[in-house]
Amino acid sequence: MKRFARTLLPMALTLVSATASLALFPDAVAQPAAVKLNPGAELQPVYATPQDVAEGKRVAEKSCAGCHGVNGISTTKGTPHLAGQRPAYLFLELKAYQVGARSDAAMTAAVKFLSDDALVKVAAYYTSLDPAQPTPATSPKAGVAKPDPVQAGKAAAAGCAGCHGESGVSKTPGMPSLVGLDPKYLLVSMKAYKSGQRKNDMMKTFLSALSDADLNNIALYYALQKPARAQTPVEGDAAAGKAAAGACAGCHGEQGVSSSAANPSLAGQDAQYLVAALQGYKEGSRSDETMKALAASLDEAAIRNLSAYYAKLEPRAPNVRKPMSIAELAVRCDRCHGVDGNASDPRLAAISAQRVDYLENVLRAYQTGARKSSAMSAMSQALSDSDIEGLAAHYASKKARSVIYITLPAK
Repeated sequence: MKRFARTLLPMALTLVSATASLALFPDAVAQPAAVKLNPGAELQPVYATPQDVAEGKRVAEKSCAGCHGVNGISTTKGTPHLAGQRPAYLFLELKAYQVGARSDAAMTAAVKFLSDDALVKVAAYYTSLDPAQPTPATSPKAGVAKPDPVQAGKAAAAGCAGCHGESGVSKTPGMPSLVGLDPKYLLVSMKAYKSGQRKNDMMKTFLSALSDADLNNIALYYALQKPARAQTPVEGDAAAGKAAAGACAGCHGEQGVSSSAANPSLAGQDAQYLVAALQGYKEGSRSDETMKALAASLDEAAIRNLSAYYAKLEPRAPNVRKPMSIAELAVRCDRCHGVDGNASDPRLAAISAQRVDYLENVLRAYQTGARKSSAMSAMSQALSDSDIEGLAAHYASKKARSVIYITLPAK
C-alpha cells in the first residue's frame, strides 16, 4: 500500500491508495454470503465525484435522515452515527440489509428499492461528512475505569483469610482450602451458602453482604493463587485410600484434579474437611444422590483413608487466566479498526466516537450470532458484560478522524 510521506491537511488525514486497498487485511473483511458483488465493487464509493455526493445527499434526505440525521449524527438511542464512516463498509452494510443478509425491518424498508448506484452515492455522502465527536451524551461511561477483578477479589476476600488462609491455603483443621478450585465451582458453592441451600450460618452471614460481582471476583482471585496442600494434620492410611479412590476418579480426576467445573478438585484439600464432607453425604446433611450412594458403603476408617490420600496429593491450578483489561482488549480491536477505532481500510468500520449504546448492541449481536462474522464472533465470545460496556465506552470516548482515499497512478 502506498502512502504520501506527509499529511496535506491540518487534521492529519490519512491518504490511502484506493487501488491498493484490496491488499489490506485480506482475511479481516468477510463479504456477507448473500451479498454477491464483483471483486472490488464495494470500493465504488471511494471513487465518488462531488456530483455523486450531492446526489447521495438527496437520497439520504428522503431515506435515511429520519433516523440517522441529514448530518449523519444520530440522536436516537441504538442508532449509529454514519458521518465519516468508511465508504466501502457503509456500502456493504446497506447492501446486506437490502438482500436480507442483515435483518432490520426499518433498514430493509429504507433501502429495499434503492439501486446499487443510489447506495454507492449515499455511502459516499455520509463518508464525506465530518464525523461525530465524543460527548457526555453519547459516551456517558467514558473515563470510568474498570476495576482489576483480581485485586477486587482480594479485597472482597479479606474476611475469608481468618478461616481459609491468606491465599486460600487452609491452616485450620476442618476448614477447606479454596485454591485449586475452578472458579465456576467455587462461585456455585458460595451462592449455595448465600441462599441457604448449603447450611452454614457463618458463611451465609458473611456472603449475604456480597454482590454477585464480589463473588465472581473472589472465585477468580482464589483460582489464580499458587496452589499448595493444606497446612493441616493428616490422619489415616493414604495407601489404603488410594486403593479405594477408583470410584472417585471419574468425577474428581485421576490425581484428585477435576476436569469439570461441576466437580471440585480434591488434591491437597484439608483432610478433616474431607472427612466431614463424606460423613455429611453419608448421613444426609449434605445433599447429592451420587455422593450419598458412594459414601454409604464407607466406614469411618475408609473415610479417613480416602481423605488422607487426597490431602497428600499435589493440587494444580485450574485452567484460568486473568481477564484482559479494556486497554489490552482494545489493542486487539485496533488491529482491524485502527488506532482508537479510526479505521484506514475503507471496508472496515470506524468505531471512534460512535454511540456507546450502539456499540454495546453490536458486540452483543456478534456474541449471540444475531450478526454474522467469524472474526467478530471469535473476538466477542470471551467478553463479559463488563468487557462489552468497557470497550463501548472506550471507543465512544475517542476522537474520530476523517480519512481521504485517493487514487495513485499505476506504475
